[in-house]
Amino acid sequence: MGHSTMDPAFHELRPWNEGRLVGAKRALKQQQVWAIRFWLDQHRRLRDRALFDLAIDSKLRGCDVVKVRIGDLVSGGRVRDRAIIMQQKTKRPVQFELMDTARKTIRAWLERRGGTLNDFVFPSRNDYMAHMSTRQYARLVREWVIGIGLPPQDYGTHSLRRTKASIIYKATGNLRAVQILLGHAKIDSTVRYLGVDVEDALELAERTEV
Repeated sequence: MGHSTMDPAFHELRPWNEGRLVGAKRALKQQQVWAIRFWLDQHRRLRDRALFDLAIDSKLRGCDVVKVRIGDLVSGGRVRDRAIIMQQKTKRPVQFELMDTARKTIRAWLERRGGTLNDFVFPSRNDYMAHMSTRQYARLVREWVIGIGLPPQDYGTHSLRRTKASIIYKATGNLRAVQILLGHAKIDSTVRYLGVDVEDALELAERTEV
């Protein structure tokens, strides 16, 4: 299957990624976060608003966001201030906070959704007992981004994971804190994930007087 390197047509083939942006997706800026929230509220998309708020606060990978169960977020009839999830990729637990904004929208969604503590917060369209697929989640993120006029090729589900972590890093310069929040085993991973480079390091050093 495919072309041989000796075929005349081989050198005319276009690379699969020609014209595409590959690599890390951009984090959302704070005003873009609120623009998406406003757009979702305007279109009365309660489930999507709860999904978006959870993704921003939890800083979880898409594969973990879609598998969150009601019991992970709810205790004693109320939405938790903090929750712990076992990450699928690393098999390590990660703890995250749920701010008042997220707790309100998650509570409103769960009141409408119903279900037991063992049910998934965001069920599949095809099987109500299964969780939303990562593909569906990615399609929704694309809709939200297009909805506020952002280029969809620049953003994805990882944009939501990176958003709050990037804001925290820019505000504090505390890589270790961001490493813990993202559940990275090594700080090198956090450095690469946030795109920390020499300029960032020098700016931090210049702001620190000993």
